[in-house]
Amino acid sequence: MMQFLELQKMIKGTVLESEPMKKHTSYGVGGPALAYIEPMSIDDLQIIRKFAQKNQILVFCIGDGSNLLVSDKGIDGIVISLKRTFRKLEFNDNKCFAECGIKLSKLVQASIKTNLSGLETLIGIPGTLGGALIMNAGAYGQEISNYLTSVELMRFDGSIFNVPAKNFDFAYRSSSFSKDDILLSAEFQLVELSASEIQKNYDYANNLRKSTQPLKARSAGSVFKNPKENAAGYLIDQAGLKGQTIGGATISDIHANFIINKLDATADDIVQLIKLIKQTVKKKYSINLELEISTLGFPKGTFDA
Repeated sequence: MMQFLELQKMIKGTVLESEPMKKHTSYGVGGPALAYIEPMSIDDLQIIRKFAQKNQILVFCIGDGSNLLVSDKGIDGIVISLKRTFRKLEFNDNKCFAECGIKLSKLVQASIKTNLSGLETLIGIPGTLGGALIMNAGAYGQEISNYLTSVELMRFDGSIFNVPAKNFDFAYRSSSFSKDDILLSAEFQLVELSASEIQKNYDYANNLRKSTQPLKARSAGSVFKNPKENAAGYLIDQAGLKGQTIGGATISDIHANFIINKLDATADDIVQLIKLIKQTVKKKYSINLELEISTLGFPKGTFDA
């Protein structure tokens, strides 16, 4: 489209027209977005926002696609990723400032080296800080919101606000951030702890994750949130679904709450496995499993059991 050539001239970042999203998701599936953009600055972001409003184009902000399933038909809109340039990280005493394009693993490792506790059990969770905040990523007793003090974000009209964390609601794998907001940076108040104690927490989480999750396979992490009754992986396993395959997608033999792209899977292969899991668990246990992964480009009702 000529309009995206116009946009490329207006910003310093990269604009890729009709870009296949399978190149930008850990699942390795997904059709084209109208444009995939990696902005270089806040100015770029504001220009993109104004451009999208003028041309009535939807805008979606993703991290690095590690918790995302995109439709084979693609996304009717602009996809923005901050992962290339919004990666600034600073520590000042117990305070940590981080831009939302930084990988969560890098933030965790840096806090450990600074002998600051609060994030170390999140090691191994893929993706960027922005995505982790939106889903309130957590593991082994810690959630990323526990030590969050404020978030800088861009509203739909391009205006920028620094908002105290107490203004948002955080729950298990969820937050109250608006889908129209783009998270730019965050500040944390971490806790000083001895290097040995932090390392102990880190090792526990890291070793448990390595022994129980298919980390080398193409996946998007846990597909479903854990219901109150029991862990989703346990329910799926007890329902006899481990190893179940549709097309190129398989329910992991290592952890049943992981669907892996084993052999050139399509998004539809994964969708069909998701529906099979939901239907089977609902029939067997009368429990409605809720998706933990994010989805883009699917019609309403696609994942209904």
